[in-house]
Amino acid sequence: MVPADQGGGVMRTALLTDPVDGLDEALAAVDAFDRALVGGLLRPQPAQAAWAAELADAVAGTPLASRAAEAAGKAAAGAAGEDHFVALAAARTALLGAVHDALMTRVDEATGRARVEDAAPPPAERRTANVSAAARSWLSDLARAGWQGIDHELVSGAAQVVSAMLADPALRRQATLLDGFAAELAASCPGATLERIPVRRWADLWSRAMLLTLPGAAEVSAPGTATGRLLPLGVDVHEHATAAQAQVHAVFEPADGTTPRLVRAAVSVPKPDTVVGAGVWQLLRPHMALLAAVSEGRSMDLSGMPVTAEGDLIWNDDQARPGGPADAFATARVAMAAATAAAAAPLDRHPARIAEPVFLEGYTVREEDGSLLFEVAGHPVAVDTDRIPTAGPLTPEAVEASGACIGLLRWDAGIFSVQPLAVERTVRKKAVAVHGGGWAGGTADKAGLRAEKAATDAVTVLRERAGRLLRK
Repeated sequence: MVPADQGGGVMRTALLTDPVDGLDEALAAVDAFDRALVGGLLRPQPAQAAWAAELADAVAGTPLASRAAEAAGKAAAGAAGEDHFVALAAARTALLGAVHDALMTRVDEATGRARVEDAAPPPAERRTANVSAAARSWLSDLARAGWQGIDHELVSGAAQVVSAMLADPALRRQATLLDGFAAELAASCPGATLERIPVRRWADLWSRAMLLTLPGAAEVSAPGTATGRLLPLGVDVHEHATAAQAQVHAVFEPADGTTPRLVRAAVSVPKPDTVVGAGVWQLLRPHMALLAAVSEGRSMDLSGMPVTAEGDLIWNDDQARPGGPADAFATARVAMAAATAAAAAPLDRHPARIAEPVFLEGYTVREEDGSLLFEVAGHPVAVDTDRIPTAGPLTPEAVEASGACIGLLRWDAGIFSVQPLAVERTVRKKAVAVHGGGWAGGTADKAGLRAEKAATDAVTVLRERAGRLLRK
């Protein structure tokens, strides 16, 4: 909620708790097909055939209707081919895309935010039909075997396809997806012994990988350029055992005076699994000057920085220089309310991808069943403190003591929630800001210094060991 007398408007939080028509039915159809993939579609049982038919029925009023119905019929008979699996993947993706769009419409209504849709790029000619066909064949074999039927022999079939794709820069996106997917499956083999299967996740990866084998599916519009002032809002840290990413959310004010817009800038690095928490900044900060600006509370002046139609800056330190002081909460109160946002690309329209910057103020905090809630204008908004990274000074305790929050609005398990990026609380009658990315560019904070030292020691040991191995 942004007070109107400070240049903003009131976020209609009631809309975030109201039901969305048709959402439950669409997700039920997706879940039905996902259950069919668990046992595989080589020799489907009657229940699996019914689940595939449920997916086809859900898209009966769309251009996919005839193809989805034919594919469901073939799957029920155990005779589905590659084209049929593509049709089923398309139907599933379309349903999740519709769920995403319905939720984003609700978000835009609640925030009063305008969203800009980019025209789809024309498909380009690719000389990679054989490689894509090989990937499609492997994915079809996975669907026939099902997650309970995977074994090392089946999963290893992806290795040759991935190697061939990596040789072509235009296929790196698909190669990375297939490689990661195959690695997850390999770590879970044999499927018959699995006690728990990540049904939604594996179906997501399978359907996305299947559609990316189609000509033009991975094409994106040529990036534009951004010249003007970048005002950071906060940093979202994504950490994996072998990789880390810092994604900066910001408001961009074009130099030509046109409407400000919400953008993102991200940097990703590989990392050893022993470097965790604040240690990831040592790996990330050499690759992005923006991280220092975030921790120092400064803007960045951009000159010709490439930016995609979805609002992602393709960061290059040579095209940015530090600007003047820029308080994130001042940006959230004044500039964010007027900023437009970009619509997601078609294949990126998935409920799990929703991460919309919002500013909440004047709320009360209460705890319910072990979870925090912001009471905003009489309506509760769930607070996802589990997403707060350990790589910064922001803690659940700081969130609980706050009176203002910059966060990302997300949707999961049927509800909207706010992931805090920064909060403002009162200490000795003065407003004090606590940022999750406060240690991004370095810190004098005692806790941050201890974490940095521990990470430095771990990195030093790893470098010494690597040096010995190389000398041998």
